[in-house]
Amino acid sequence: MQSKERKRKKLTGGFTLIELLVVLVIIGLLGAVVAPRFIGKGEEAKPKIARQQIELLGMALDSYKLDVGKYPETLNLLNETGEDEASKWKGPYLKKKVIPKDPWSNEYVYKYPGENGYYYDLISYGKDGDEGGEGLNRDINSWEIDE
Repeated sequence: MQSKERKRKKLTGGFTLIELLVVLVIIGLLGAVVAPRFIGKGEEAKPKIARQQIELLGMALDSYKLDVGKYPETLNLLNETGEDEASKWKGPYLKKKVIPKDPWSNEYVYKYPGENGYYYDLISYGKDGDEGGEGLNRDINSWEIDE
């Protein structure tokens, strides 16, 4: 009778050490093959995020101009009433009431009037935070968004 109980316990028991090791090796191999494909994708997405934020800031600037009659001198006026514009200002013009930073945690550069044939310039200097550059360090400008 004891031998039947032993067989039953053996059959209903958990995984053996070998089975667990095989599963861990398979998971490790899958991780080694799949993980490198996803590492770095976050950095590659940051220029796209910067372009989208510049477009959203541009829409807020255009809304401000429609209400007040001119573009603001600084981005802060999108969320704060200036003394000259108080009677026309219908803000805040940004949903979160905070001027976003670019994806690399740098301030966007806002120039009014614009120097590139537009009313204003909005610029992210990319990953390095310095003007110019290539790849992830390339500047992202409001006048090049549609290109």
